[in-house]
Amino acid sequence: MRKEILDNYEKDAEVFKALGHPTRLFIVHQLAKEDKCVCELTAMVGDDISTISKHLSVLKNVGIVDYLKKGNQIFYRLKLRCVLDMTVCVDDKRVR
Repeated sequence: MRKEILDNYEKDAEVFKALGHPTRLFIVHQLAKEDKCVCELTAMVGDDISTISKHLSVLKNVGIVDYLKKGNQIFYRLKLRCVLDMTVCVDDKRVR
């Protein structure tokens, strides 16, 4: 396999790896509804701020989420919306 093709697959694999944690999947679904700050996600998940920040960092580093700064707060938003299609596909398979 040529290097540029392998590089593309490695980038795709990083997205799948980032989605491979239940908390990160939950965060993705919450951000699909509306932008949220770390404090809101922390309250929803029940983990500490540093843990949620780490999850958001993983998602941000692969391009799934990005953020907007509003005053003193940072709001995260879902950037790679097509990941929702993948989760719907998995949900459909699980129901059968």
